[in-house]
Amino acid sequence: MNTASSPFGRLNVGNSFAGLPGDFYTALPTQPLVRPRLLHANPQVAHMLGLSPADLSSPGFLDVVAGNHPLPGGIALAAVYSGHQFGVWAGQLGDGRAHLLGEIITDQGPFELQLKGSGMTPYSRRGDGRAVVRSSVREYLAAEAMAGLGIPTTRSLALVVADDPIYRETVETAAVVTRVSPSFVRFGSFEHWANHPDHLKTLLEYVVQRFYPQCAQASPDDDDLGGANPLQNMALKFLGEVVRRSARLVADWQTVGFCHGVMNTDNMSVLGLTLDYGPYGFMDAFQVNHICNHTDTHGRYAWNVQPSVMNWNLYRLASALTGLDIEPDALKAQLQEFEPAFLQTYQANLVRKFGLTHWDEDTDAQLVDDWWRLLHTQSADFTLSFRYLAQAPQDPARFLSLFTQPDAARAWLAQYAARLAADDQSPEARVARMNAANPLYVLRNHLAQQAIDAALRDDATEIETLLMLLQDPFTERPGFEAYAAPAPDWARGLAVSCSS
Repeated sequence: MNTASSPFGRLNVGNSFAGLPGDFYTALPTQPLVRPRLLHANPQVAHMLGLSPADLSSPGFLDVVAGNHPLPGGIALAAVYSGHQFGVWAGQLGDGRAHLLGEIITDQGPFELQLKGSGMTPYSRRGDGRAVVRSSVREYLAAEAMAGLGIPTTRSLALVVADDPIYRETVETAAVVTRVSPSFVRFGSFEHWANHPDHLKTLLEYVVQRFYPQCAQASPDDDDLGGANPLQNMALKFLGEVVRRSARLVADWQTVGFCHGVMNTDNMSVLGLTLDYGPYGFMDAFQVNHICNHTDTHGRYAWNVQPSVMNWNLYRLASALTGLDIEPDALKAQLQEFEPAFLQTYQANLVRKFGLTHWDEDTDAQLVDDWWRLLHTQSADFTLSFRYLAQAPQDPARFLSLFTQPDAARAWLAQYAARLAADDQSPEARVARMNAANPLYVLRNHLAQQAIDAALRDDATEIETLLMLLQDPFTERPGFEAYAAPAPDWARGLAVSCSS
């Protein structure tokens, strides 16, 4: 490929991760696909990178996002990391089917491009290094759905399909997703070097310099951190930032009914981003202990335990940082930031979703507990219960239709009306605030499945429609009522697993 003819050739491209010591990765090319086709490219993310709509239809764009040619100016590599999977130490892992191509330097900062499904690497273990259409469509859509909800996430630039047969439970076809993120460094990246202080220090300095520069700055409060030297204080401040970001992230997940499905430490971003969309799910019928991952037979990653699992994962990150000879009590002090940060975001989100002006410690915890209990006992639709609640005080019929026992919902509405009376705001202002906080459209499993079925016919129409709705999920659009409806009966049998 002529670099000058590639739309990426005029961008500022580098690969800072490749500047780390060679132990952190293996540099290797991607593996070409048979007759790759660009199923969809995302103009919103392309614009963020400095690419035009015309660039997305160029052969040079497809060559790179298919993995058939390198990113001009980049260095393709697969990163090594380790991690705990389902609570058990799994040892060395790594990018088993992903290649980091490089990073685009923009006015908003660096954005790494990573291909998922681009071929085998030394970390593939017994895998083939490929991804299938089914899982790739789900990841492509999920990242953009989360971005539309305002939840920190990786992004999706392109989705490529090909004719290569991929052997899973059945024979499927290959696909590659181009993922975009400031960084793909994980908790597991630090766990991998827990017993190698020099490499641990190198990774810490790399992440802090690029993403947490304030943690490297000395301050009068450093004496209270508990570190014995500037490096340890930097590590403690870094941990505190990751704790707070992660707490806020999982609070956001809880309040949109999102289940990650596989919260292993190697799937947790040190930037507080939603990372690695595998067997995720947005809840339809609410169950407090909902499990979205068919593989998760013990419910380790059920909706109601996601906050505690995130906290547990942060303890594993802190444990890795003991490799810098930091006192455990100093690390624990930073971990204590989790609960207040989680509650602050969780309560602020619920204030917006319920249309309140503030959180009332005397009443609102009970109001929320009773709300979750109501939704759970009647398996009410998570998304629509919040959305229809906006009009319920004036016109409750639509809201009550979501419940098999409307009397219980009426009783809760009376409790809610009494709470609203304590707030000084007009019904119109409250409804507007609630509709801006409660999405009408989320990526339900059956909608993703419809997009997958179309993608298998090389038809991106459903993907295009879903992105239009999900990138602005709060605005109602006439003619798209089916995309806001509860899941149909046939969707109850849909299951996603770690192979998804």
